[in-house]
Amino acid sequence: MPLMKKIVVGMISLFFIISSATGCSLDEVQSEQGAEFPVNNEPKVPISLPNLLNTNFAKYEDVPVEFAASLSPYKVAEGLSNVTNKEQFQFSDDAERKLIENGFVIVPSQYREFFMLYEMNRYEPIPSFITTDSMLHNYHLFFNHLLRELEKEKLAPLLKDLTTDMLSESLEQYNAVKGTSWENAAKRNLGFFTVAGKLLNLEIQVPELIQTEVKEELQLISSRSGIQESPLMNMGQNFRGTELLQEDYSQYIPRGHYDNDELLQSYFKAMMWYGRMTFRLQSEDETKSAVLMTLALGKGDNAQKWDQIYHPTTFFVGKADDLSFQQYKEILEIIYGGTIVLEKLISDDQKWHSLMEMAAEFEPPVINSIPIFDEDIQPDREKIITGFRFMGQRFTLDAAIFQRLIYRDVKENNEGQRRMLPKALDIPAAMGSSEAYSILESSGETEYANYSTNMSKLQNYINRQNQDIWTQNLYWGWLFTLDALLDEKGEGYPSFMNNKAWMRKELNTFVSSWTELKHDTILYAKQVYAEMGGGMDNVDDRGYVEPNPKLYARLAALIAMTRDGLTSRNLLNERDLESLNRLEQLALSLKTISEKELSNQLLTEEEYDLIRSYGGQLEHFWLEALRDIGVDHPSAIGENPAALVTDVATNPNGEVLQEATGHIFEIYAVVPVDGILRITKGGVYSHYEFTRPLPERLTDKQWHEILDSGQAPALADWTAPYIAR
Repeated sequence: MPLMKKIVVGMISLFFIISSATGCSLDEVQSEQGAEFPVNNEPKVPISLPNLLNTNFAKYEDVPVEFAASLSPYKVAEGLSNVTNKEQFQFSDDAERKLIENGFVIVPSQYREFFMLYEMNRYEPIPSFITTDSMLHNYHLFFNHLLRELEKEKLAPLLKDLTTDMLSESLEQYNAVKGTSWENAAKRNLGFFTVAGKLLNLEIQVPELIQTEVKEELQLISSRSGIQESPLMNMGQNFRGTELLQEDYSQYIPRGHYDNDELLQSYFKAMMWYGRMTFRLQSEDETKSAVLMTLALGKGDNAQKWDQIYHPTTFFVGKADDLSFQQYKEILEIIYGGTIVLEKLISDDQKWHSLMEMAAEFEPPVINSIPIFDEDIQPDREKIITGFRFMGQRFTLDAAIFQRLIYRDVKENNEGQRRMLPKALDIPAAMGSSEAYSILESSGETEYANYSTNMSKLQNYINRQNQDIWTQNLYWGWLFTLDALLDEKGEGYPSFMNNKAWMRKELNTFVSSWTELKHDTILYAKQVYAEMGGGMDNVDDRGYVEPNPKLYARLAALIAMTRDGLTSRNLLNERDLESLNRLEQLALSLKTISEKELSNQLLTEEEYDLIRSYGGQLEHFWLEALRDIGVDHPSAIGENPAALVTDVATNPNGEVLQEATGHIFEIYAVVPVDGILRITKGGVYSHYEFTRPLPERLTDKQWHEILDSGQAPALADWTAPYIAR
């Protein structure tokens, strides 16, 4: 057996993480089902994860859920005649019909934030319906806030220091290898870190020997000119058998929470550069660049600085999907020994060839983010996309699902069309939602060859994973929380939750919260008290909590994991610690109320007061989550609405898939309180899915302008059963 077959190489991806956790590989799972998956069915090298890559920030502590759903079914009578507070509301004919038919209805409205709606309930007064949407949005606000503060205060300064040091080391390496076969690789690295330095606004001079390539690269980034050949990455190579590397320069448009802050804009562009540019294994010259970077990271405290950037972002988002310096360091030590001298590296051709042979055994990334051609032109995708990235973008489950459900994995449909972009509903469908799959099927999305087969494999594989996998980081934990929306509710739940319309409302909540997750991760004091508002006396405004105790329990556990993980690395200030403690307690309280509602137990007056005061609590959390960008009063809601937009997939032929949330819509639900039916009112997400030209990826500000001008695309057809038009 060759040496490489005896070596356990660390590769970061879902399939290998899960293999080590569950004791079976994806190939083993699929062989039991009589099919290979993923598409590449070559024999796999054994995989394990180096200890350095474990993300031991915090342990996810499960929150138990205890209830016996025992509510009696009920129907809403024609004319709302059996509803006690119908006089408080005026509905359109369509809204009243859907309210009677489904027990709930959603009405489009123009609320900029959830807290505005709930505060209005308090003043009017109207019984509030606390939604899972509003609590998930709360978590998004704090996730985004905590990541933004971490980047501004810790990561951006570290990235500037690391880039300066790597630029210095690259210059030394270039001078040392000048005149050898390694010169071009060293020259490329010098340009690579110079580009990053310029993106970070560092005061650096561009060496004359790379001025042309650096200038051209910066112009492409600045012009956001779509898919182009990279002048720097392709410099000086003999391209016999190797394609020119292409990059999508529209990816460098700062978006998400990065578009309104100069420091974060520069950080975004530099991290995008570090995360996307691939030093491909198929190119010996690019692999030399990767090896030189690995050696440079071994100097001084460079590796420590890299680690201080990589690991906190791993806790938030996940592990890199491409090869990094750890894998290259391993094989360098195997081939050259513990101490690697540059002179020996460039002079020993035999050992270098051994290194190239060993590196060729690395597993390819699970997700392709490099623009490549049709399989007829580039049939070996894995060979083309496998390579080293300095700070590689991260593996996520949803991206892996998308990868398996678009061309080339699903081929064409009967009309010869290719599925170049996925749909948001692919995610809940792969996680087990039969309703999501039914919607996809009715719209023709499942008719592409291999779609149904690959979806079935994904569902089977995802279903086998244990809670340790689902809670390995905050990104996965967020998806795990959303999974609780996909359960069919069944007997004993309120009648409004036991119909197809409610299942679709839950799918809307799922894809909207997922959109916030994608938005937040698109790259990685004197206390204030908000007024709670007042109300009228002698009005029965007892409200209701959307009873999903499993979701509130998982959300409370996720909040605790967020708090404990950041505290363990001294990355959380006292004010944010207090806010997360308070948010966790709110989620736990909603879990308890949900359990009591489902078990047909009376709530206490304190619990009804919590429902009444919910808008004031949301306002407090909103102010706390936005204080780092200068928000200190609710009047700033106009410039900081809940609506946001993000791009989640790219068709290299010229368009991107945009997912967006819009204004907060009203939901009216008929619920039993003390055995009597009443209408309650709450807030839910609105969600939009549409495409844009590739160079026109939207920022939040641009999306807000589209919304405010009334030019938003139409809501999805599948929402028609529950939204009053």
